Amino acid sequence: MTTAVLAVQGAFAEHEAKLAKLGEKVVELRQAADLDQPFDRLVLPGGESTTQGKLLAELGMLEAMRERIAAGMPTLATCAGLILLARRLDAHDDKGTPRLATLDVLVQRNAYGRQLGSFHTNLQFKGLGEVPATFIRAPFVMEAGADVDVLAAHEGRIVAVRQGGQIGLAFHPELDADPRVHELFLSL
Repeated sequence: MTTAVLAVQGAFAEHEAKLAKLGEKVVELRQAADLDQPFDRLVLPGGESTTQGKLLAELGMLEAMRERIAAGMPTLATCAGLILLARRLDAHDDKGTPRLATLDVLVQRNAYGRQLGSFHTNLQFKGLGEVPATFIRAPFVMEAGADVDVLAAHEGRIVAVRQGGQIGLAFHPELDADPRVHELFLSL
């Protein structure tokens, strides 16, 4: 199997390293032509969601990626990736930036404040037990649709969800040594 990692901006190298350590073949998506190579899964990394969304639209990648995800391609989205997947953003955050909009959630961007509000904790993650979680200017899920399974919450805020083959996380599992979130993704 092969996993494609969106590599236009953000923390893509850390995901690539984690996946390679688990024995997964990894390819990078940097331009529309990269979507022509065969891959079975997709990772949308953390970074800056507005920049990533604009680049996906400008590079002509947005619709093709949306179609694959909507058709069921397993997708792991962390932090900014969760924002890209979100069908809706909180009103004060929704500036019309291009998004994939395939995950039935309402998300608030930068919900934990600025960079100084970043933190590390452990979460009870459905099916995995306690997992480490690093939050960096993280969003959270304000509302999850009926078909969305909540996987983890922090202080009452939803921070991990799954809908079909999509896993959306407000935190960065690629920054911690624990491989179980990526293993869960690879099992889809």
